[in-house]
Amino acid sequence: MMHWMTASEISQGYDAGTLSPVKVVEALLARIDALEPQYRAFIQLDREAALSSAREAERAFKAGRRIGPLHGVPVGIKDIIDIAGQRTSCHSKLMFEHVASEDAPVVTALRASGAILLGKLALHEFAIGGPSFDLPFPPARNPWNIAHHPGGSSSGSGTALAAGFLPLALGTDTGGSVRHPAAACGLAGLKATYDLVSRRGVYPLSMSLDHVGPMARTAEDVALLLDVMATTTSVAGALKPSTYTRDLKLGVKGLRIGFIRHFHEKDEIADPEVTRALNQACEVFRKLGAQVKDISLPSLQEFSAAQKFILMSEGWAIHARNLRERPEDYAQMTRRKLLCGAFLSAGDYVHAMQLRGALSDTVNQAFGEVDLLLAANSFDPACRIDDAQEVVRTYTRQARVPFNLTGHPALAMMSGLSTSGLPLSLQLIGKHYDEVTVLRAGAAFEKATPWHTMHPELA
Repeated sequence: MMHWMTASEISQGYDAGTLSPVKVVEALLARIDALEPQYRAFIQLDREAALSSAREAERAFKAGRRIGPLHGVPVGIKDIIDIAGQRTSCHSKLMFEHVASEDAPVVTALRASGAILLGKLALHEFAIGGPSFDLPFPPARNPWNIAHHPGGSSSGSGTALAAGFLPLALGTDTGGSVRHPAAACGLAGLKATYDLVSRRGVYPLSMSLDHVGPMARTAEDVALLLDVMATTTSVAGALKPSTYTRDLKLGVKGLRIGFIRHFHEKDEIADPEVTRALNQACEVFRKLGAQVKDISLPSLQEFSAAQKFILMSEGWAIHARNLRERPEDYAQMTRRKLLCGAFLSAGDYVHAMQLRGALSDTVNQAFGEVDLLLAANSFDPACRIDDAQEVVRTYTRQARVPFNLTGHPALAMMSGLSTSGLPLSLQLIGKHYDEVTVLRAGAAFEKATPWHTMHPELA
């Protein structure tokens, strides 16, 4: 079925002449037309532009020309990222009339690679709110169970991928917003090293914590998308483009993996099914030849406290004027979260930044003993979307925020299914700028397990 094909498979089909960009886009648009009213992944579907790009790609392939690695491959863009001439709504009333004057560098890079932009995807308001029902656009739904939360804030990106609307999507991640929908929707999502991918043209939430990240259904597709995205900035230690796919077939034999067990067994108590899936993942890696041992870091609460103070301080700095002048235009959930920053002092922010430095040093020291870290992602399967109390409760029950704070690359991957049929997830974390090893381990785990081949039966 064309809608479950990966970006890599689509690209290979073009090279072999067995697939047509026009047929691919038409098939995805037909699926979106049939299912989007229930799943609400899109804020804006750019149908005519996508078909025009597909026809252009088809002519190029017939002439023997390939523009780049994503030529003819459909991609969705979280609606917090600028596309020239299109509204960047941030899923908010406050940005309803805002039209971007130019492409964000990540979008420029996608165009240069030949990608087809399908449209703008839903999110939680300003990448912080939640699944709110008091906004101009309805919240996205989880394709594994329409009554459940798809994760956030890159909720539309997760929904679109899990529903088979597209093979690739861009999300952003300040406290886990790529990895949360990856967990809830059974996907692969990467928060790359801080500053590896340009954040220009992306509406900020917390300048020192924000990341733009690739989302897909496989580690290979994440690597393929990162190759394109990583061309948008130039940072010491970063690899040259077209290198993130290089080691995907090497396996994990000989790699040293540190399992951060205390995050989900002591600092917070994860759902037993989450814990069981993590233990099984450790056994998979051992069978593949990796050395897995328990490793300790500072408590999850220390990481979370520092991250929250920084996020709230920087978020308030961005939103203070609108919160004073137009508070009623924010969703209640967004307003409540952002207002916390008004009660923090400069001293609070400085102390949090000092703690951040110490915690980052501790994680860097851990990489003197191991090549990778393995940790939980969400501590629970996705909750019901209409249960506001449960949404709030489960949002903080996760191990994602430490690596926004420290800037280390973290890959979320599906690790199993709960008895209720909802995805479970893990994280693989690497040294700064060592996305290659993280993606290599992710690809090895996928090859040894069936989870990435499973898809929801859509309503």
